[in-house]
Amino acid sequence: MADPRLAARKVPKIACVDDVEDAIRVLEGRWKMLIVAHLYGEGVMRFSELRRAIPQASQKMLIQQLRGLEQDGVVTRTIHAQVPPKVDYELSESGKAIGPVFLALLDWAQLRRISG
Repeated sequence: MADPRLAARKVPKIACVDDVEDAIRVLEGRWKMLIVAHLYGEGVMRFSELRRAIPQASQKMLIQQLRGLEQDGVVTRTIHAQVPPKVDYELSESGKAIGPVFLALLDWAQLRRISG
């Protein structure tokens, strides 16, 4: 049986799929979900903190993923005028709205651990 929340949207099913596809497009990429998860948990992080939090990602790849998230309005970047420059990253209001998705993923991961 389909989730009743989909029926409550009163839109064709294909529109729901299109919306999900758009959301996945924004978050696809090897490190984007981890970046968003860290920023969701920590609030504001410097680039060096993100590098330490995700050591498997190369500096180049991390920069590319952050730029993509910034272009899509998920992450905001603040450059502080000092030497050396200090750059902070945090979730935008749009990015913060993904919080319930991460909480649902945590619940799902725990369920899999218990039942698996």
